[in-house]
Amino acid sequence: MTAEPKGPISFRAALVIYLVLGVLFGIALTMSEALSWYRIQEMFRFQAFHMYGIIGSAIATAAAGLVVLRRFGIRSLEGDAIKVPPKVLGAGTRYWAGGTVFGLGWGLVGACPGPLVALIGFGHTIILVPFLAAIAGTWTYGKLRPHLPH
Repeated sequence: MTAEPKGPISFRAALVIYLVLGVLFGIALTMSEALSWYRIQEMFRFQAFHMYGIIGSAIATAAAGLVVLRRFGIRSLEGDAIKVPPKVLGAGTRYWAGGTVFGLGWGLVGACPGPLVALIGFGHTIILVPFLAAIAGTWTYGKLRPHLPH
């Protein structure tokens, strides 16, 4: 059981907000055709700009969101300051290795982790396999994280 946050929003209210935002995110992915296997293949074959535009707008939105968080001093649900720690590139091995694994999975499955749930909701039950693999991978990382170099 998760402890109740100390901030102004209750844990249950936060879950409802996250659920609504997740549904809206799924609708946005659907409307933008980011769920389309064909759109993803076009991107990896450099045949269309569509997915690059979606990714670029996501980066711009995240950057604008970080500016808003910093400028207005917005805090987490627990009341803590939201900080983005600086990246420590080092040799960059973990970034290119992780990006390679992510990209291979994305190319083989035809979907990144974001739209997996939306695809299952559309009735593409075969996506349960990569969804469960993503859950297993996340769980495995969580178990191994204390023993990995960070």
